[in-house]
Amino acid sequence: MKKWRFITVILGIGTSYLFLVYNLYNVQINKNSVYVSKAKSQQSDFLKPNRGSIYFIDKNNTPAPAVLNKEFPLIYAVPKEIEDVKEAVSALTPIIGELVSELEKKLNKPKDLYELLVFKASDNQVEVVKNLNIKGIYIKNQTSRYYPNNFLASHVLGFVSPADSSDPKETFEKGRYGIEAFFEKDLSGKSGETKGDKIINASDGKDLTLTIDRNIQAEAEEVLKKTIDQWGAEAGMVIVQEPRSGKILAMGGFPDFNPNNYSKSDIKNFLNPNVQEVYESGSASKIFTMAAAFDSGNITSETTYTDYGSVTINGRTIENWDGKAHGKQTMLNVIEKSLNTGAVFAEKQTGHKTFYKYLLNFGFGEKTSINLPGELKGSLNNLKNGRDIDYAVASYGHGFSVTPIQLISAISAIANNGLLMKPLILNDDKPEIVRRVISQDTSKKVAQMMVSAVRKNVIADIPNYNIAGKTATALIPDFKNGGYTEQVINTYVGFAPAFDPKFSVLIRIDKPKNAPLAGQTIVPAFKELAEFILNYYNIPPDNLTNN
Repeated sequence: MKKWRFITVILGIGTSYLFLVYNLYNVQINKNSVYVSKAKSQQSDFLKPNRGSIYFIDKNNTPAPAVLNKEFPLIYAVPKEIEDVKEAVSALTPIIGELVSELEKKLNKPKDLYELLVFKASDNQVEVVKNLNIKGIYIKNQTSRYYPNNFLASHVLGFVSPADSSDPKETFEKGRYGIEAFFEKDLSGKSGETKGDKIINASDGKDLTLTIDRNIQAEAEEVLKKTIDQWGAEAGMVIVQEPRSGKILAMGGFPDFNPNNYSKSDIKNFLNPNVQEVYESGSASKIFTMAAAFDSGNITSETTYTDYGSVTINGRTIENWDGKAHGKQTMLNVIEKSLNTGAVFAEKQTGHKTFYKYLLNFGFGEKTSINLPGELKGSLNNLKNGRDIDYAVASYGHGFSVTPIQLISAISAIANNGLLMKPLILNDDKPEIVRRVISQDTSKKVAQMMVSAVRKNVIADIPNYNIAGKTATALIPDFKNGGYTEQVINTYVGFAPAFDPKFSVLIRIDKPKNAPLAGQTIVPAFKELAEFILNYYNIPPDNLTNN
């Protein structure tokens, strides 16, 4: 009896030992790749710093989340374990939405231990993959970026995408476009590392608070989108700035994208048109022509000229937008009626060299240095050694290119007593004067002209407030055949209250159907947005006689 008990114990121990040996074999040999992959993944997660969050603000300087970190399911493959690549590709393609050839390339790597298949997988994708139960396909949770406002300010924010596997310098996610890219070093922090048996902890990224007011941003985008839809325009953009400080309160554009699902958008939508697109601004530039003429002392508010409806220079005839002759006109009439011939007259009185110098001082032809990636600087090349006709067309906003951020900054300089400010996007940045462009007296005279233009044309006028504004309907150049097409870009720039401005606005739509004038399309949008901001800030009326 004792003998059998002994044998039973020996057999039990032997069986347990064999099971242990088999299990060790299974773990170390059969499933070696799985655990190596998981170990690397866990080590990677452990050494990964937390990316800094990004915040909007409101009028009380209260932070509002713009970009946070959140756990998302991630689907990945260990190609070494996959037994039937074709079968796996056939099952996964409709779920992942990747091309068969691309998925085959990822999975057909017999020695590979990791291939990312889906970044931020949906609940449906996770459920289907779990049910398929394909050997070598795994799901894990990973912390990644979350944009709670979806499309809002997407051009400003940019997005984060997985590391480029072909770039050995990229270990973790990396910011692409917008704030995510420009402040990559600040947001990403510093990775941890292992040195022998020592672990150096990761340093988390820095949180950033933007100057963007979430409420103004949301209203600005809503007004812009409504206007684009109403007029069947191809695109549009809007900027709201605080003239005194240079802070950008809103910046949006369409078409846009959802940073949470950026892969579903066209790559061209990722560029921020407010800083990465140039255009001929049209009649908005008449403001700077008048500012240069007044400030240089070459004309006064009493200066007059005779408008014959057109003027011919270097064999080319320039006409007023309405094709009419208006007779004797003052400089105020030029802005009120947006007369091309009047702008040509003012530029000629100013002198080409002086006019060119003022355009440079207003910031055209140079970057504003806003903290956003890919900023362009426009071009004044036509004026460096230009003919008389080049300066004439430049006087009313053609023949030289600007970016929207340059244009709003120059308008804000008029609003800010002649001081050009650097546009700011980070709330903690101190206001920075770039230079004085015109005198305080000149800025007041030009602002008064803009106020008069608003009252004369009525559409942008807001009862009990002095509103300064200027329309622009610019023809789009024909880059193939030369000259201009019949399509237009409508822009409106303005600020309020005119003589103590709290905000300036640029709003623009591209290629509205049937090429209407800016007064029809974009001016009502400006008025709606300006009324919202006046109410939002509870700004008291500054002109109770204007009813």
